[in-house]
Amino acid sequence: MSFWVYILRCADSSYYTGHTDNLEQRICEHQNGLSDSYTSGRLPVELVFSQECSTREEALAAEQQIKGWSRKKKEAMMRGDWAEVSRLAKGSDRDGALVHPSTSSGRTGNV
Repeated sequence: MSFWVYILRCADSSYYTGHTDNLEQRICEHQNGLSDSYTSGRLPVELVFSQECSTREEALAAEQQIKGWSRKKKEAMMRGDWAEVSRLAKGSDRDGALVHPSTSSGRTGNV
């Protein structure tokens, strides 16, 4: 079984980070307002980042880590600019190495 950490861009340009074991179903729930009240009040939403994780614990840890990051650091990660993520980690963002470039096809662009 695969698990995913994902980021949605909401209609108000804010980001929502979550994790799931069924990415397609979870995105559908968000898009149809059947999910978290944060996204249901900011429709439509668009998947802008996803990364496959080996375990639910890994996905949850990555979600929690990303939630602590600044908007600039999240956007650098979404672009795959790991040098910028590293640079920003040395600033005011909480540092950590749970999220990293993947060699799998888990990371996606816009869907």
